[in-house]
Amino acid sequence: MKIFNRLMAILLVAALVMMNIPQKAEASVSVSARSAILMEQDSGRILYEKEANKVRRIASITKIMTAILAIESGEMDEMVKVSEQAVRAEGSSIYLQIGEKIKLEDLVYGLMLRSGNDSAVAIAEHIGGSLEGFSYLMNQKAEEIGMKNTHFANPHGLDDHEDHYSTAYDMALLTRYAMKNEKYQEIAGTKVHRAPNPNESWDRVWKNKNRLLTEMYEYCTGGKTGYTKRAKRTLVTTASKGNLNLIAVTLNGPDDWNDHINMYETAFKTYDVVEVLPQGTVKDIEDGFYKNKVYLKHPYSYPVTKEEKNGFKIDFKLLKPKEEWEDSRNIPEVVGHATVYFENKPVKKLPIYFKHEEVKEDKSFLDYFKSLFTSISGVKKDG
Repeated sequence: MKIFNRLMAILLVAALVMMNIPQKAEASVSVSARSAILMEQDSGRILYEKEANKVRRIASITKIMTAILAIESGEMDEMVKVSEQAVRAEGSSIYLQIGEKIKLEDLVYGLMLRSGNDSAVAIAEHIGGSLEGFSYLMNQKAEEIGMKNTHFANPHGLDDHEDHYSTAYDMALLTRYAMKNEKYQEIAGTKVHRAPNPNESWDRVWKNKNRLLTEMYEYCTGGKTGYTKRAKRTLVTTASKGNLNLIAVTLNGPDDWNDHINMYETAFKTYDVVEVLPQGTVKDIEDGFYKNKVYLKHPYSYPVTKEEKNGFKIDFKLLKPKEEWEDSRNIPEVVGHATVYFENKPVKKLPIYFKHEEVKEDKSFLDYFKSLFTSISGVKKDG
C-alpha cells in the first residue's frame, strides 16, 4: 500500500510539472487535401501546412492570376470584343457570343464568380494580345511575387499543357498579393453580379460558386474554386474574424469545404494578432542625437498563441551621425531600421524615419505689406 501511495504521489507531481511546461501551440488540423496551407494574410506567417511546396496541377484557381493582371492593367472600363477562340474554350462558361462587346470588368466578374473559361481567354487576348503573350505576363508577375515553384501556360487552368503547375504555398503568396488590391477584394467577395446581355432583354446574373462565401461560412471574404479531372478539387479562400485575416489553399482536396472551415476555426481559437511595434515615435532609443526624434510610419503586428507572446525581440540599428547633419536639412529621411525577431528568427524589417522640423520661410517686407493691406481692405478672391 505504501508503495502504491508513493507511486501515485510521483505520478501526481509529474502531471503537475507537465501542466506548467509551456507547450508550443500549433494548429492541429486534419485535412483531406493532398496539399494544404493556412497563412495569416498581413504577416505572411504560416499557421498550418501539409506538403505545401509540392508541385501539383491547380485547375481554375489559376484565374486569381488572370484576374489581378486584368485589374492592374487599368483597362477595366474598356470594351472587349469576344473572339471565336474565346467562345470555343472548353469547360465552364459564361456563354459569351462571337463578336459581342463586353466590359473588361464584367469579364473579370464572370471569371471569378462563374469560372468562365471563355472569359479567361477573352481577358488574355485583350491584355496580352494572345494566350502566349498573356502567359508570359503571368509568369513575369509570378516571379515578381516570389512564386518559385509555379509556371503558367494558360489563363484558365485547363489541363491542355503539361507545364502548368503551382504549389499551395505559391498560391497563398499570390492570394496575399491580390488581396492588397481593393478591386480584387470587391470582386472575389461578391456573391451575385449582374452584367448586361447585348443580345437579350435580360441581364446576365452570376452567382459565386464559392459556397463558403455564399452559404457555408460567415467569416469567408472571398476566394476561387477549381476542378479538372487531373487536378481534382482545388480551392483558395480567405476569411476574417476580429483582427485575424487568413488565407487557405487546398490542392486535390475531396472534402475541401470542410478542410477550410476546420483550418479557419482552429486558427481563430488558437491565434491572436498582437502589436509588436506601434506607429509613431520610437521610445526605446537612448542615443542623444536620435532620442524622441525618430519614428515608424506604420505599426507592425504578428499572429501568435498565448504561449508565444513573449517570443519577440527588437533590434534597432541607426546611422552614425555625420558632421554635415548639424544642418538638419542634410539628415536623410530614413536613418535606420528596426528588425523584429520572433523565436530568434527575423520576421520583419521596418525603416526608421527622422522627424524633420518644418522650416518656415521668412516673408519679405513687401509680402508682409501685401498681407497687411489685404486684411485691412477685406479684399476677397470672389470680390
